[in-house]
Amino acid sequence: MPIKPENKKRYPANWKQIRASILERAHDRCEFCGVKNHIYRMNEKTGKMVKVVLTIAHLDHTPENCAPDNLRALCQACHNRYDAKHRAETRAASQKMAIYNAFIDAAAAVDSRPKNVYYKQKKD
Repeated sequence: MPIKPENKKRYPANWKQIRASILERAHDRCEFCGVKNHIYRMNEKTGKMVKVVLTIAHLDHTPENCAPDNLRALCQACHNRYDAKHRAETRAASQKMAIYNAFIDAAAAVDSRPKNVYYKQKKD
């Protein structure tokens, strides 16, 4: 997976060398399914031919942890399968946070009345 611009600072300056060493360790093959880097194969979902490009997966999903035992060279399909559960959890947490923030914003809007103004209370 390409590194998202907002995450670039989380990777070490020598990431390209780390990536190259992981690909070399894997003999330029996916460490899960064994497919060779830069060949074409059939996409399982679309039935179209796609180029395999190995990416480096962080098994603990932490870009700062670049220990060799935490990194695997994976094809796109294996990387997506490996990350699926983590992405679902992250998406659910983001949705919960969005709901919470919307609630906080709404509560703040209700409480944004001027504080030095006296409001008449209805008499029963």
